[in-house]
Amino acid sequence: MLSVLAAGTVFFPGLFLLSKQCLKHLPWLGWSEGDAVIVSARLVSSIQAIMASSAGLIIASSCEDIIEDQHWLTSAYILFAVPYFVYDIYAMYMCYWYKLQVKGHEQEVGPLRLGKVLASYLRREFLMVLHHVVMVTVCFPVSVFWRQGKGDYFQGLMFMAEISTPSVCLGKILIQYKQQHTLLHKVNGATMLITFFICRVLLFPYLYYAYGRYASIPFLQVPFSVSWQCNLGAGLLMAPQVYWFTLICRGALRLFTGAGRSRRPTPKKADSDGHALPQSANGYSSCPSEPESTNH
Repeated sequence: MLSVLAAGTVFFPGLFLLSKQCLKHLPWLGWSEGDAVIVSARLVSSIQAIMASSAGLIIASSCEDIIEDQHWLTSAYILFAVPYFVYDIYAMYMCYWYKLQVKGHEQEVGPLRLGKVLASYLRREFLMVLHHVVMVTVCFPVSVFWRQGKGDYFQGLMFMAEISTPSVCLGKILIQYKQQHTLLHKVNGATMLITFFICRVLLFPYLYYAYGRYASIPFLQVPFSVSWQCNLGAGLLMAPQVYWFTLICRGALRLFTGAGRSRRPTPKKADSDGHALPQSANGYSSCPSEPESTNH
């Protein structure tokens, strides 16, 4: 158990540092430290998502009995991925820090003092940081210990929610380099919208449907047949997904109707000190003009 946890602790930060150094020193890119940090963070998130989705597919497809069947990869990948959520809080902060240094953002929170930037980051990314903290402090012990080896099929489906993450990360990179006008951005936006809805929003009703079919009870009776802890957990996990999906829908509507090209630029959001804020570091934007993600 500890060896798998240690492997994840080394793998994700190590991959981030390796990617950052490679991107920063490639002569034909000419990227700054900030560019390399932001793209590397997206790259690591995408790789983690591909690994999680692959693990989830293997687990779910191997479980004939959706309650009793077990697969060794379930607990192993949970342990391996836990350090990712800790690392990603730091990676999101680094993305936020460097975005404040981009031209047009230098004076947004005044001088770049650690305490002030950190407070601004936590206000801006509160929901995503909270999501990551809950994943480590609540979902990890529940998945490894409280389940007592039951429901690996459902855990595998939860891993597959990450299928939408690579398109979210690519969308952020395209927006960072002002490629919103390209066909790639539109195709990626449509892909993100569809995969996010199927893999993160419809996922939770499907979990109830799958259990209802297994227990031979109607779908609407499932919430009354499972423990309150299951209902509470599903509700808390689904709520931010629905919120983020509404932001993606608003951004997609503007992207495909061309509203963003015909309207004047809107003022940037301001923090509590009255300073403008950059785009969200996690890939989900509260600005409705951009379909974005996470990490997630």
